[in-house]
Amino acid sequence: MTEQAVRTRASYDAAVARLVEQMAAIPPGAPVRLAKRTSNLFRGRTPTTTPGLDVSAFSGVISVDGQARTADVLGMTTYEDLVAATLPHGLVPLCVPQLRTITLGGAVTGLGIESASWRNGCPHESVLEMDVLTGDGRVVTARPDNEHADLFYGFPNSYGSLGYALRLTIELEPVTPFLSLRHVPTGDAASLAKTIAEVVASGTYDGQRVDYVDGTVFSADESYLTLATYTERRTQDPSDYTGMGIYYRSIQQRPTDLLTTLDYLWRWDTDWFWCSRAFGAQRPFVRRLWPKSKLRSDVYWKLVAFDRRTRFSARLAEVRRRPAREAVVQDIEVPVEALPDFLEFFHREVGIEPVWVCPLRQRDAAATWPLYPLDPSTTYVNVGFWSTVPLPDGVDPDEGRVNRAIEAEVTRLGGKKSLYSTAFYGREEFARLYGGQDYERLRAAYDPAGRLPDMWTKTVGRG
Repeated sequence: MTEQAVRTRASYDAAVARLVEQMAAIPPGAPVRLAKRTSNLFRGRTPTTTPGLDVSAFSGVISVDGQARTADVLGMTTYEDLVAATLPHGLVPLCVPQLRTITLGGAVTGLGIESASWRNGCPHESVLEMDVLTGDGRVVTARPDNEHADLFYGFPNSYGSLGYALRLTIELEPVTPFLSLRHVPTGDAASLAKTIAEVVASGTYDGQRVDYVDGTVFSADESYLTLATYTERRTQDPSDYTGMGIYYRSIQQRPTDLLTTLDYLWRWDTDWFWCSRAFGAQRPFVRRLWPKSKLRSDVYWKLVAFDRRTRFSARLAEVRRRPAREAVVQDIEVPVEALPDFLEFFHREVGIEPVWVCPLRQRDAAATWPLYPLDPSTTYVNVGFWSTVPLPDGVDPDEGRVNRAIEAEVTRLGGKKSLYSTAFYGREEFARLYGGQDYERLRAAYDPAGRLPDMWTKTVGRG
């Protein structure tokens, strides 16, 4: 039976007690999983008959402290609900991932990024403390200054292989009602990288402060850097891209724009960046008939999940004798200096267009996040691309030919790859890239019996 979401600390404590009992009731040796109805992961999982832990109670915002600029939030709370609770206080999380149904706990254990990441880092960097249900059945409070500091720093990028975040206290920052946007043409990849580096270094462009930075690459010679600045002024009627208008197309069509802060935060969700075109949702006739409330990333994700289960697209391609296609759904990060090399490789070997770019810097240079180590002195650029590519006759899409080539190039350029989608690293390379001995020490301390699938099994082995 699904539990009611909790909204007070007392009801939270009761829900924790019930969850610990659930976990204790799972037979020894049986795998431990969450029973979640939704997911933003794009990799397959090995089916299991073991009942998952019911964590439906752990969704909601317990409190928002406007003076301290913090929020006490349950781990399964979506960013849509989190922002709805903080925005009336004139506050938002320091990093709000692009899609509404990403959960706070998911963004911390699986990383997240957005256009504030050049100044605020990733979501885990604004966590002050968190309660974690560990693999050995304990619930521990991890902070950077207590006996569970190792888990606090090792939890990001662990993908639930060390435990599950049940409650988190996070920092917030003030916002204004509107954001003024500039879509700056940056031409080729070299010019794009140069402009990103300059904006990140100065926090300004053309003499004006910049609060958010991301970019869109439409081709090898056409790219735009979108610079957003908080403003109290309503200089024009704010644009609305939740209906017939399509946000990413506006980037090429207008040099400036004005959005409400809420619409800016979810500007990419309505069309899942540009991926809604795969479902016909960008065709005017279809869009007029498509319910406005269903122009959302979670609706498209369900369509993708249905297609995976039924193999409808693959079967149709076989009937039409079209080439097999490999899904290439990835986010990678390379140093800004390496961005031109990566994009040159990408346009030549992969060919997906458009792609998204977003600068990232570690917020606290003194911190060490062992499972996703970045050089604190380096500006990285996230490159996101989400589509399929045709394969030569006889090549099995499950071989991951294109994805493997991307992994090799990212590693060659000193970058990293997010693990929310398919990955093909061998265990040794994976350990070298994602924490190695640090991870093993954490696993020995918090899940010595191996109740949770290890990190490689979860992200590469599809456990």
